[in-house]
Amino acid sequence: MQQPIRQRYIAPRWLGRAACIASAIWALTACGTASQGLQVKEVGSYYVGGRTVTLQGLPSKEMVYSPGSPPVVLNPNGDFAVEQMYTRYTRLQQPRATVPLLLWHGGGLSGTTYESKPDGQPGWEMFFLRSGWDVYVSDAVERGRASWARYPEIFTSEPVFRTKKEAWELFRIGSQYATDPAERKAIAGTQFPVDSFDEFVKQGIPRWATNDAATQRAYDLYVEKACPCVIVVHSQGGNFAFQSALRYPDKVKALVVVEPSGSPDPAKVDIAPLARVPVLWVWGDYIEGSAFWKSIYARQETLRTALLQAGGRADTLVLPEHGIRGNSHMVMMDRNSDVVAARIQQWLAARGIVR
Repeated sequence: MQQPIRQRYIAPRWLGRAACIASAIWALTACGTASQGLQVKEVGSYYVGGRTVTLQGLPSKEMVYSPGSPPVVLNPNGDFAVEQMYTRYTRLQQPRATVPLLLWHGGGLSGTTYESKPDGQPGWEMFFLRSGWDVYVSDAVERGRASWARYPEIFTSEPVFRTKKEAWELFRIGSQYATDPAERKAIAGTQFPVDSFDEFVKQGIPRWATNDAATQRAYDLYVEKACPCVIVVHSQGGNFAFQSALRYPDKVKALVVVEPSGSPDPAKVDIAPLARVPVLWVWGDYIEGSAFWKSIYARQETLRTALLQAGGRADTLVLPEHGIRGNSHMVMMDRNSDVVAARIQQWLAARGIVR
């Protein structure tokens, strides 16, 4: 992998080779141990954005909604709420961060990405709550509790479904997928809990290739409502977060992009506003062995270089270079996810956003 230019994120020397151990201890002690629980002020949720679409001229049909109930005539014509997104928040009694932290998911997934991990261990939502943040976990347009809309009348293309093979191989969990778990080949040293892979793929949600504009509108409204904030975003969500930060650089106090698969092209977009937002790129392991991920990384370095040249704060945390090895694309679900989250927390603390 080509070495990026200056302003790499370097951990303090005192972490040394004990970085993983120290970070793990920090993760347990920064806001008290798990047994002490959380002092929660409020748990709530709301929807953002959306519009009303009226359908006409569709045929009615008779159907039975529940076994044993009488048939009814379904008239599919009328008004529908579509293209909204959903978020759930947990606010602490005494947060130590000056702004909330928003967790944005990637493609074909929802906010469950950050909740309990597939192996049942606490995820990043709980880590950052224990680290003193008010935390918001969202489902973007078409995902999770944000809900779908009719196809092809409203969503104009068919839904795309991810196979288990694609998730196993593209997410750098294993080199060869098989239906029989005993015949799958995991990458040696992977931190992903491979015994929980079949539990992980239950989170998969169809995605559409034609809803980016609606998704961006909803995310922008979300930033208007929930921010000032810090955004931690994964994979496909990266481009949406970059675009929102471009539009609202005063509201996004920092941006942490975990293996983002898309972003604005600095040759086509004025990125000067984004240079006002500190950005940290986080990369897992095994990227060198994947032509696809090497290409993604190179494109992200193009943007990062442009931000540095524009005077921005643009750091990278390439985990293997810090002795943190074995991470898949699903960093927040890996066994050492708290170690990675502790490094993110450390970077945010250095920005003065959390005490």
